[in-house]
Amino acid sequence: MSSHDDLKVILENELEKITNELKTIAVKTPDSDDWVALPVAEDLVTADPNSEADAVEEWNQRRALLVQLEIRYRNIKRAIDKFDSGKYGICEISGTPIEIERLQANPAARTNLANMDRESELPL
Repeated sequence: MSSHDDLKVILENELEKITNELKTIAVKTPDSDDWVALPVAEDLVTADPNSEADAVEEWNQRRALLVQLEIRYRNIKRAIDKFDSGKYGICEISGTPIEIERLQANPAARTNLANMDRESELPL
């Protein structure tokens, strides 16, 4: 599978999967692509301290997962948008083509192999 069209289908399927996963732990803000973690428990007023601590710990775990999923969500959406603008498969750092092997391994890759270690420097 080496065609960019095949990679777009993979990205669209992955976007749907990640969106569904995000919906289990967060809600999307209406005016942006930002997500906010859902509260764990609705009624902590009468909860004992242990239950409250457990709820806070679970919420913190949700937030950590949300950060990872949201980054992946944005990278996938960005890659899909690049298809429409004709910029898919172009390294955001060097402007050179991204190797097909890299795109097959990660269709949402933003850099070529030479700049892979600098991808985290790019704005989200």
